[in-house]
Amino acid sequence: MTEGYEVLKSTERLRNRVFAIVTDELRMPDGSVAERDYMRHVGSVGVVALDDADRVVLVRQYRHPLGGTIWELPAGLIDVPGEPLVDAAARELAEEVDLCAGRYDLLADANPSPGCSDEVIRLFLARDLSEVPAGERHSRTHEEAGMTVESADLTMVAANLIPLDDTGTAKQVLGLIDALEDLDDVQAVHANFDIPDEILAEVG
Repeated sequence: MTEGYEVLKSTERLRNRVFAIVTDELRMPDGSVAERDYMRHVGSVGVVALDDADRVVLVRQYRHPLGGTIWELPAGLIDVPGEPLVDAAARELAEEVDLCAGRYDLLADANPSPGCSDEVIRLFLARDLSEVPAGERHSRTHEEAGMTVESADLTMVAANLIPLDDTGTAKQVLGLIDALEDLDDVQAVHANFDIPDEILAEVG
């Protein structure tokens, strides 16, 4: 029970390698009972990658639930059991934009869709960028095959002075704002948050 809310019954409706859809029967603090549907998510990492000119690397990718493409930070799922989150961020940066970073700093943990999902995204700041050698680059498929990559001034993007055709995703906005606030004093961290065992069992 949390803050007067009690789960009376939990029913799993669907499960795949990334998330599970669950219906909870929930007793409210006033004693009333209601059902709440939500997604239990494996979790994700996002990267604010800055070059020496403080330009941030963005990707434009097709997102089927939205029926179109949007600009985002490089990001991806925590779908390798036991992989440190900073290593997951490095993997996504290499796979999506063909870049390596000499330094990673923790920016924030965020819940991008708390009304319908328990997903947590860990955001990292990546600096000292270099290109992945041509012979070692990831072969992108499906939606990622059509992905485009651009670099834009961090301050201008965060202030919406460089239009990106859409309002941006929560992970983009949070990452850019945190990078601006913490750029001068962030500390290098290699930290993890807990991933539910029942979700990890599906991605193992």
